[in-house]
Amino acid sequence: MIFPILRPVFPSIYRVLLTTLGFGCISAGVGVAFIPVNAPAQEVLDGLAAVVNNQPITFSQVRELVASRERAASEQLQGKDLGEKIKQIRLEAINELVDRQLILQHFKEKGYQLPPYLIEDRITTIIRDEHGGDRAAFARKLASFGLTIERFRKEEMDKIIVQSMRQQAVKATPVVPVEKMKAFYHDHISEFSTEEQIQLRMIILRSNDKGTPEQKQKFLEELRQRVGGGAKFADLAKLYSEDNTAEVGGDWGWVQAGTLNETLSKAAASLKPGQTSKPITLGTSAYLLYCEAKKPRIVQSFDESRDTVEKVMLGQERQKAQEEWVSKLRKKAYIKIF
Repeated sequence: MIFPILRPVFPSIYRVLLTTLGFGCISAGVGVAFIPVNAPAQEVLDGLAAVVNNQPITFSQVRELVASRERAASEQLQGKDLGEKIKQIRLEAINELVDRQLILQHFKEKGYQLPPYLIEDRITTIIRDEHGGDRAAFARKLASFGLTIERFRKEEMDKIIVQSMRQQAVKATPVVPVEKMKAFYHDHISEFSTEEQIQLRMIILRSNDKGTPEQKQKFLEELRQRVGGGAKFADLAKLYSEDNTAEVGGDWGWVQAGTLNETLSKAAASLKPGQTSKPITLGTSAYLLYCEAKKPRIVQSFDESRDTVEKVMLGQERQKAQEEWVSKLRKKAYIKIF
């Protein structure tokens, strides 16, 4: 993440400026966050998003942190929903940057120092693994993003510091009681289960030149009879199916019945290995299903799942401890989100 070093600006001036530019306004818990809702990034002037003990967090920092998240949101949402999601993403980013700044300040206040070899080892590893050991190529790559090696080193140092300090916030390895692990296991039993799977083949008729839905159904019934008489379903699928799996004999591989259309799911679930369904008509398409094999639903026991449950719950406990530690840092700090 790239965090530009910009001189502090007066919040009151930026409030007026941001309002004039049409920035949105949302509650931030501490103060008010002015968020550019619809303005293109290139048209948004930089401003002060927050202050942490007199250290500024700028909108450029926020934009850099949220760029990929906003792109993902814009691919899934639009209109008002997209606007609200972007507000949420940006406010979360501001708070993430506030926490980061608090941790860096705490590191400095405690007089801690980072061994120089840590960052040098990381940079050496990046140059070796990603640029074939070519330091000049690495420098050119950074320059294409407007970065120098010194700037990159500073950002990587900050990342190491934040990660290390968060880990130190967990004083000791948490112990999760067995009763809690069992409760977690039962609450998330579906995550430790493998649903019944069907090795399925299909013949699908879609085009109008195959006739009306009734004619398609009649034709599939004839194919069904041929399979019953010894013909191979896969061979018939290669000849007649209009699905993109025709070349592989209509093979859909192992599927969970619930992943198909409800009607097809019920038909597939009712089949035994070696059985062919009756023709199924859905709209203008007609389907014939064949079950190659089945795998029953498997539920791992608690003992089989215990290691996984414990790892997940230990991770949650560590996360909780880190959040409590950062919360204490927040209570001692001056934080203003504009």
